[in-house]
Amino acid sequence: MTTQNLLVELFVEELPPKALQKLGDAFAGVLLEQLKAQGLTSPGSRLTAFASPRRLAAHITDVLPQAADKALSQKLMPVTVGLNAEGAATPALLKKLAALGADESAVATLERQNDGKADILFYNSTAKGAQLTEGVQKALDEAIAKLPIPKVMRYQLQDGWGSVNFVRPAHGLVALYGTQVLMSVEALGLSAGNLTHGHRFEASVDPIAITSADSYAQQLREQGAVIASFTERRDDIARQLKAAAERVGGGVRAIEDEALLDEVTALVERPNVLVCAFEKEFLDVPQECLILTMKANQKYFPLLDANGKLTHQFLVVSNISPSDASAVTGGNERVVRPRLADAKFFFDQDRKKTLLSRVDALSKVVYHNKLGTQGDRMQRVRAIAKAIALQLFEQIAKTHPELNSTEGEIAEDYLLECVDTSAMLAKTDLVTDMVGEFPELQGIMGGYYAANDGLSVQVAQAIEDHYKPRFAGDELPRENVGVIVAMADKLETLAGMFGIGNLPTGDRDPFALRRHALGVIRMLIEKELPLDLARLVRAASQSFGGLLPEPEKSNEQLLDFIYERLAGYLREQGFSAQEADAVIAARVPWGEIPKALQAVRAFAELPEAPALAAANKRIGNILKKAGDVDAHVNVELLKEPAEQTLYAMMQKIVPEADAQFAAGDYTGSLQTLAALRAPVDAFFDDVMVNAEEDALRLNRQGLLRSLHVAMNRVADLSRLA
Repeated sequence: MTTQNLLVELFVEELPPKALQKLGDAFAGVLLEQLKAQGLTSPGSRLTAFASPRRLAAHITDVLPQAADKALSQKLMPVTVGLNAEGAATPALLKKLAALGADESAVATLERQNDGKADILFYNSTAKGAQLTEGVQKALDEAIAKLPIPKVMRYQLQDGWGSVNFVRPAHGLVALYGTQVLMSVEALGLSAGNLTHGHRFEASVDPIAITSADSYAQQLREQGAVIASFTERRDDIARQLKAAAERVGGGVRAIEDEALLDEVTALVERPNVLVCAFEKEFLDVPQECLILTMKANQKYFPLLDANGKLTHQFLVVSNISPSDASAVTGGNERVVRPRLADAKFFFDQDRKKTLLSRVDALSKVVYHNKLGTQGDRMQRVRAIAKAIALQLFEQIAKTHPELNSTEGEIAEDYLLECVDTSAMLAKTDLVTDMVGEFPELQGIMGGYYAANDGLSVQVAQAIEDHYKPRFAGDELPRENVGVIVAMADKLETLAGMFGIGNLPTGDRDPFALRRHALGVIRMLIEKELPLDLARLVRAASQSFGGLLPEPEKSNEQLLDFIYERLAGYLREQGFSAQEADAVIAARVPWGEIPKALQAVRAFAELPEAPALAAANKRIGNILKKAGDVDAHVNVELLKEPAEQTLYAMMQKIVPEADAQFAAGDYTGSLQTLAALRAPVDAFFDDVMVNAEEDALRLNRQGLLRSLHVAMNRVADLSRLA
């Protein structure tokens, strides 16, 4: 059967730019999917999606004019129900056949099949393949119904009576099969034709009569001054941005922002990149402010120099290409100037007051109706940050006793002072004019204002960094002060929200608790912090005083939540679920987790690993049933040769493995323990653990407890079974 290519286009008013690409892909994807489901496509059919500010379209190759007929076999009823004793059709069978469009003459053609219980009657027929026009209509209806529309609008049709719901008012429908118009296809009160429209100002023809499905993109480009493909338009903008930056010279480059590039692609039909500039005096304002206002408000691409510093020039993606572009560049420069002036005004005004003078204002900003103000929150973060710092000093003193000196105490006092100052001032930029205008700059502006106030570099960096990591893959705080304050800030949020029952559910996480938990995890692991998470969580909940109704319960929930996030984080790092579970179950110190994971991976590759993991699981089950068993062995009660051999081997191997563990050689420790495989196997083959004699049974359980403790210091090896 001869195939031709199909084109379907919806011409609409300007679509929401942030959703355009998703709308275009969904529209084209569902069209293809529905045509394929109806048997109207070929194995070689290919889809091309088009999406511009005023159109959604799809081009599909090798579409059939009619789908192939399909053989159907429909189950009717048991033979005993459908036929009487003489073999004639019963009323029930005739009624069923009539519902299928058949009469009594079809009884002789019915097929009998046994389903294992009884003989069943089947009616075999042929379903006529779908006609192209019907199939396209059904596919188009589905494509419109399934569009991921961010917000639906209701508008009146041209007849003045009917109304429809769609993302934007639709004004044209094109449906072409080769050169043939599928005139009976309808959607949103429109009948299909072959007329569409190009660029509002630069189209050479209007309307444009599309001559065939295959000429659509070319005609729009040549006659309509429109690049219909979202991908082609995006690539063209990226190419022009690079070329324009090269023309400026000096090693400048346009700022990289994929989301901004997507949004601008959705705003223009035929892009034209132009170079603009603003007064250099505005460069005295922090570049983050200028970059944000240019990107967010004007959709401009700032130019950075070779060192990543903002220049006074920027790129505009225009939707028109006049012979003299001076009016366009001049207009954009006039538009951006007040925005930059506002940013400079806010910055100058904010610097007239110190961050310290703004602390009291935090008590007037509500944080949460159950958890008080930002001032209350600030005091909690200070308390948690102090607890983190003190625990850090405590752990460092244990591992590095040589640091216990007067100089060490002075360093600790200075760090504590920096931590407390940073925690106290971290949120004060929330009450500045700049952050009030640009909330995205919170933290960043606090760092600038702290430096302006003459505060130390550590404090300024900590204030700027305490929101980090802000998103997946973001960098961590640079220095210890920032790490401590960032962790305190996140633990305060987590403890508070879990304490009042604001837990994330499904895809809803309005307080970004998953992100906060992941931030805590990354800081503990990647900064190799020797901290006890359970103690930190308790300190966080205690900072709320009596505000949390059941702190012990919420603390347990929070710990479980963080460890669940840890399992996911480790899987994303390339470790298997078993490896991650084994290390997490052993509650290895957070800073040691990467090393423990590598040790477990190396152990799992040993030939002894499966047997030892299985034995470990068996030991765990025995000890669980035995209850509280002391890890003590009476040598005189070791009666069987197999338990004597196991004990002797443990006396030789376990001290060596313990020494390796203490030295941080986790891989070596587990590999040393692998030598216990043979005596462990022999023990379970030859020794009855649960002997009738109490003394023997307790002694053997004690031996297993000693073995279990020794084998599971790095990881719970039973999780590898």
